[in-house]
Amino acid sequence: METIVSSQGFEYGVKHFFAPHKGRAIDIIQSVLNLSDSEFMDLFKLGAIYTKQQRLTEFNLMLAENTMIRIHTKPRRYFCDYDWEKFIVFQNDDFLILNKPAGVPSHPSVDNIIENSLTQTEYATGEKLHISHRLDTTTEGLIVYGKTKDFVKSFNQQIQNHTIEKNYVALCETDHELPKKVIHYMEQSPRAPKKVSAIFSENSDFCELEILEQKKMDTDLSWVKINLLTGRTHQIRAQMSELKAPLCGDVLYGARTPWDKNKNATQQIALRSQLIDFFWNDQRQRFELPEQF
Repeated sequence: METIVSSQGFEYGVKHFFAPHKGRAIDIIQSVLNLSDSEFMDLFKLGAIYTKQQRLTEFNLMLAENTMIRIHTKPRRYFCDYDWEKFIVFQNDDFLILNKPAGVPSHPSVDNIIENSLTQTEYATGEKLHISHRLDTTTEGLIVYGKTKDFVKSFNQQIQNHTIEKNYVALCETDHELPKKVIHYMEQSPRAPKKVSAIFSENSDFCELEILEQKKMDTDLSWVKINLLTGRTHQIRAQMSELKAPLCGDVLYGARTPWDKNKNATQQIALRSQLIDFFWNDQRQRFELPEQF
């Protein structure tokens, strides 16, 4: 009987099929998709293969007939060949502060568990790290990883209570004066670009940020310092675009000015997580990077 391969999510090369017979995962997958040894192992090491909705961790795993298999045949790839220890700003027994380069995800993704700053920093330090919050792949700058569950729990609670200060700096395509307080409502959608409006609508997410400082440049651009008060996906990018001030390099949100500060990155915009301030061990913890790009 011919094996039917479904290509849902075809833009990412996602393929679904049922194992046509009992056998080793590697043998079945190679046979059905006509993969070479190296092609299979590349996908396996990246964590791009799933059986029964679980990531495959043993390529010799015996599969029963009709086991559901999902493979991301075109996993997204990222340049990670850095000396990651040089990006560590601070660490102690409870948390680590990293200056994440642009063009690298901050955590493992569904099709790539290796090429991200969390995994690479774990390799560099030999320690297990936990996600406490996220930065966009395109964004550079400060990110906090937890080393203990107690720290992550505390950090997440502070995020919910809005007691963490997070400042960003950006280079924007605008020469007009920006408002000091910016409020929008974001349409709930898993897709990007995110859409925001100044008008409230049902099932929308509240978005708020402050423009702390703006310096107009000679080239119709503005350097802007932003205090992020809510943490929606792509919030700064979407809100600044709605203000007719998209971030340099952010083509997805209407930018025309290129941005290629990191020569190794294929995805980057002029946005840096510049300051983060939170509470731990009975005192405020404050970390800053230079404001200017």
